[in-house]
Amino acid sequence: MPRWVAAEIYICSMSASALKILRDTLKKGTFDGAYYICGEDDFQKEDAMSQLIGATVDPAMRYFNLEILRAPDLDGKTLDAALSALPMMAQRRVVVIRDVGALKRDARKTLDRYLARPASDMVVLLIEASGGKPDKEFAKSATALEFGLLAAERVPRWIAHYVATHLEAAITAGACELLQTVVGTDLHQLVAELDKLASFTNGDEIDETAVTAIVGVRRGETVADVLDEVAMKNATRALALLSQVLSQPKTSGVTLVMALTTQTIALSWGKARIAEGLSQGRLSAEYYDFLKGNNSYTGRPWGSAVATWSRAVEHWTTESLEQAMDALLDADLALKETRLSSEEQVLSTLIFSMCVEDDRSVAA
Repeated sequence: MPRWVAAEIYICSMSASALKILRDTLKKGTFDGAYYICGEDDFQKEDAMSQLIGATVDPAMRYFNLEILRAPDLDGKTLDAALSALPMMAQRRVVVIRDVGALKRDARKTLDRYLARPASDMVVLLIEASGGKPDKEFAKSATALEFGLLAAERVPRWIAHYVATHLEAAITAGACELLQTVVGTDLHQLVAELDKLASFTNGDEIDETAVTAIVGVRRGETVADVLDEVAMKNATRALALLSQVLSQPKTSGVTLVMALTTQTIALSWGKARIAEGLSQGRLSAEYYDFLKGNNSYTGRPWGSAVATWSRAVEHWTTESLEQAMDALLDADLALKETRLSSEEQVLSTLIFSMCVEDDRSVAA
């Protein structure tokens, strides 16, 4: 197996444990004294905060029993006053401290003292800033809810759940896949598009026609289609789609190179597994294990990627895969350097090299 097959393209997956803790907490209706909400996915962090506030504070009494503070603005005395206040005509009071990692020294000491002996009628929500590094001490002294970026294979279920629970509507599997292919795993953007789709369909099921009308993308003209054509070595079709795909939101030369790199690694891995004796029929199942183990950026739903890779393995040789990786490295460097060529020109050269180079080597 080529040495580069071991390369990993990481994205953080959503913390299933955080979701389970949150779900169990809301179901039971019993709350710990403090929660430390951190991680890379700001949408899930905000959603967790909103759900906890909604479950712990009566909306009619929020003015009295909900206090939202910003850590950089706090000193020890101000924070102590907030943490010492009693709930008014309610079972509990909630204090939210945003950007908690930016607490000043005296305020941090005050918070640490409080967390050692939290009040029974108070829930404190510590919210880490976007991009903030998780604090090990907060994770020990409060119930940690760490949310990583949503993994690609979980997006269709998340979309369906959001549509059903927040929009009280339904969405087809095809519409989920098409929307994810365009937007990716950005939950803020997905919500924005889903809200527009729900308004457009006015209570009817969201289907692919609605996605095309609102998002402006058709099946057959997505990142997944470019990846499919490259996997099958159809340079002409892939190049014909390139301009349209690069004009879509959340798509760039860099993200397309990342997805093509994952695909090339997967094809090489699959080829090596078959050479080791794995049957073609088992390859699809093995690919899912491969994706779970590598958390790779596929640029599309896992099911779509696995189906294509399983079909395309036979179209590639070890030599053509090595040459494809060299071409991907060249494209990556070209995109990061001062641009003498446009993204489309760089990607066009890459696609041609990946799809055509093998024929030359075979002929030789």
